[in-house]
Amino acid sequence: MERWKRWARQLKTELTALYYAYRDPRTPWYARVFALAVVGYAFSPLDLIPDPIPILGYVDDLILLPLGIYIAIHLVPADVLAACREQARDGHLDHPVSWAAAAIIVLLWLLAITVIAIWVARVL
Repeated sequence: MERWKRWARQLKTELTALYYAYRDPRTPWYARVFALAVVGYAFSPLDLIPDPIPILGYVDDLILLPLGIYIAIHLVPADVLAACREQARDGHLDHPVSWAAAAIIVLLWLLAITVIAIWVARVL
């Protein structure tokens, strides 16, 4: 159990470092966009797959988010990431709620529902 807690703390530190990396001008634009997407999703009050859905509801928390963090970390230059990790360990970032990310998730769900409805209408 202690190993899981340590892993969760490390992910939180990495997520905070990605937040700082997103704001750092030395970070390439593509890494900034990806880091923004990962951080925004992590801070979003909504999940892409709602947690009440059995098993699938935790896929984003256990697989997608750590995978996104892993990819984003590898896109950020090593020197920038080292400075951001140090900043993440030293400072305390109150994780804001990202309503913009929540709005994007709602739009994705509406788009998916619309596409499915159109498909069903054509089939019937």
